[in-house]
Amino acid sequence: MSLDWEYFFSLFTMSAFYRACVTVVVLSTSAWFLGLLLGFLVACAKMSTTRWLTIPSGIFIWFFRSVPLLVVLVFVYNMPQLFPSTGPYLGVPFIAGLVSLVITEAAYMAEIHRTGLLSIGKGQREAGHALSIGFLGVQRLIVIPQALRISMPALINEYVTVIKLSSLVSAISLSEILQTGQRLYSQNFLVMETLLAVAVYYVGIVTIFGSVLQWIERRMDVPSRKPETLSESECEKLRQQALPMPVRQATESKGLPPALQLKKISKKFGENEVLKGVDINIGIGEVISIIGPSGSGKTTLIRTVNRLETLNGGEVVLFGEDFIQSNHSLSIKKTRAGMKRIGMVFQSFNLFPHKTALENIMLAPRYHGAPSDVNVNRKQALYLLDRVGLLAHANKYPHQLSGGQQQRVAIARTLALSPDIMLFDEPTSALDPEMVGEVLKVIQDLAKEGMTLVIVTHEMDFAMSVSDRVVMMEHGVIQADAKPYDIESADTDVPELLRMRAFMGIDNTEVSSRLS
Repeated sequence: MSLDWEYFFSLFTMSAFYRACVTVVVLSTSAWFLGLLLGFLVACAKMSTTRWLTIPSGIFIWFFRSVPLLVVLVFVYNMPQLFPSTGPYLGVPFIAGLVSLVITEAAYMAEIHRTGLLSIGKGQREAGHALSIGFLGVQRLIVIPQALRISMPALINEYVTVIKLSSLVSAISLSEILQTGQRLYSQNFLVMETLLAVAVYYVGIVTIFGSVLQWIERRMDVPSRKPETLSESECEKLRQQALPMPVRQATESKGLPPALQLKKISKKFGENEVLKGVDINIGIGEVISIIGPSGSGKTTLIRTVNRLETLNGGEVVLFGEDFIQSNHSLSIKKTRAGMKRIGMVFQSFNLFPHKTALENIMLAPRYHGAPSDVNVNRKQALYLLDRVGLLAHANKYPHQLSGGQQQRVAIARTLALSPDIMLFDEPTSALDPEMVGEVLKVIQDLAKEGMTLVIVTHEMDFAMSVSDRVVMMEHGVIQADAKPYDIESADTDVPELLRMRAFMGIDNTEVSSRLS
């Protein structure tokens, strides 16, 4: 028995099939998009630390991934028998089918979203926090775009699945492609020809709309983009557009409160007490280097200054005003205002990989609306890039930059909010030796401008050359706090300075040669 090809080709001129195609596309796309949104909310709930969110979301995912879609369809479509008031809505096959597909797909998409969200490193959220971007802002600008790019291939595959599952809606009498074909072959008994045409219609829809989504995926595929280094003439044009930011002048701090006062700071991780009542005052325009062996609490100390770590005891005073206290919280508005005055540069850079160097610098000022003019924001970002010697790399993404270049972009990003204090968490430890100098040069320039700097570092020569004071921590307490000159000319009978000198590798012979 041969196929009736003339009848087969005639099926592609029937308006009933095209109407059915529109129904499938609208149903599938709507279900996919709504399922994507609902699935994201369910994924966030499952990742929450609150049990009354994690338990219901886990049950939702378990149940609707276990029950066949056909069962859900029939149940939802017959819901008006239990709740007559739902009749005008769920009694409509299209709406019943849409609801069934959305709640079923949300259970699958929640796990896809969770995979994407879990892949975003903690440092990305911390970088957003350090830029005083709120929780929702961090999700919208930093986390979701990256997670969506990672999840996109699986989400596209889920869209194809939704298109195919839409054929099950024929069970509740929705006139979609399969049901249209069933009506035809029940009349003429040309089953093979009709089903072959139905398959072609589905393949066409998947090909067209799948290609659109794959184009979007390629647009989001930042790692595949080629590096774009600007020529000197292009840099000169940008340099003419750049708008200098106000130059920081050295501030006369006499009579003013310290920039930072850390009072009895304590921090525990479980039973391990990392900080044990640390006290330190940092004056306006002062450069402090914090040194010490690994595990001494250096990084934890500066992370408490901008609330990356909560306090178990003590308080942080910012320019004479209460900022962070262990016993109670200040208003969110006041805390955010204080955090904008403190910038932080991380050891691992924590640049946003889905944004160019220029966009990384523009992100926080644009979020905070300062300046309100986007064009001014861009001009100031160009100025900052030029200042750190990276104007030619303005359109490159972080993965296209060297480690030293990434750290300089991170410094420029922090400077974009014009902070009064900058924290550096071992800014050179992740760099090759030959890249260290370019980063230290930028920090030295900031010190000369009178910026208040707190630097956790293992670069002893740098600490001695740039610092007003060097603080050594060990076992969660401050062992010594001295000026560089006092360290080199220290009386050997001072035990604290002897320990610092030993840690820094300074011996009496070297001290004598330096002083001479």
